[in-house]
Amino acid sequence: MGLLKFENLPVYPLVGADWNTFKQMTSRWHEDKKYRNKMLATKAICRLLSLGAPIQEHRYQKLLADKPLEHDPLFILGHWRSGTTFVHNIFAQDEHFGHTTTYQTVFPHLMMFGQPFFKFMMNIFIPNHRPTDGMELTPDTPQEEEFALNNTMPFSYYNFWYYPQDTLDLCDRYLTFEKITPEEKRAYQEAFMKVVKISLWNTGGTQYLSKNPPHTGHIKALLEIFPNAKFIYLMRNPYTVFESTRSFFTQTIAPLKAQVATDDEVEMNAIKVYPRLYKAYQEQKVFIPEGNLYEVKFEEFERDAYATTQDIYKKLQLPGWEEAEPAIRAYIESKRGYKKNRYEYKPRTIQLVNEHWGQAIDDWGYEHR
Repeated sequence: MGLLKFENLPVYPLVGADWNTFKQMTSRWHEDKKYRNKMLATKAICRLLSLGAPIQEHRYQKLLADKPLEHDPLFILGHWRSGTTFVHNIFAQDEHFGHTTTYQTVFPHLMMFGQPFFKFMMNIFIPNHRPTDGMELTPDTPQEEEFALNNTMPFSYYNFWYYPQDTLDLCDRYLTFEKITPEEKRAYQEAFMKVVKISLWNTGGTQYLSKNPPHTGHIKALLEIFPNAKFIYLMRNPYTVFESTRSFFTQTIAPLKAQVATDDEVEMNAIKVYPRLYKAYQEQKVFIPEGNLYEVKFEEFERDAYATTQDIYKKLQLPGWEEAEPAIRAYIESKRGYKKNRYEYKPRTIQLVNEHWGQAIDDWGYEHR
């Protein structure tokens, strides 16, 4: 396993997109010349693999399209690097939850057709761990579904990984939904419902578990299709989030970008996106029904993950605690002593965060530096 290194990917994850999505994306946003050969290789593989999409669509319409959900989803929200992966992995120990897998994020149209073969191949080539933080990575690892949505329709914020020069425009359109058109929003909602149903079918769950930072700005649109959805919102020290986000974005975007973007440009995009997402969350959380939102600082969650998880089950009235408790306890115990990245707050970090993210520091009760 791990024959390919993330930083040396020969093609883009867009190889798993359906053909219409690929064409629309690459016609709206354009790669720079130095990335053209990589995009052409991606295009050729995408064209071949997308031949299987109609087979899955037929099976989806026959088996899942008209099947109602037993429960509205549980959404784990928060800015990138706010601890959402750790919380996601804890709740994924509960087998009543279904989730989107890493395999599904790359090949969302090869789930109900061809999955055994392509998962086998993926298992050979992908790295064992995420390059940015060492978290385990396998084809079946729970993953944020925005990557699957990005390969399903062109109206995803995660186009910024490929087209970083358009980050702020993509933010206003598809992260906060401020400038999204009604047709685009409807397409996003329909694509997401399909991802949810196929994820539940694939993992055998009865309630969808979502960990997807972009959904932090989609609350109102999500409630339009899931009016009784439950939400967990994670806050984390903004200085830590900035240091971690800068490292994560600059490392991750390097092998994914199809446009030239310097580390300084990536950093400034991150600085400007954070307050937009924070504002969208504050404005939209008022639409969540009373009793369906649990807000917690990640530092407090991490201090006693077991007790906090149990409290979330109780406060949000989630089913399945007694059955899932042994697996949840075992997972939390297995992570004791896990070595996290340590960050030193450089003067530039303090200056940028105080200047641009000060509102969150004040609202959440963190100490200014």
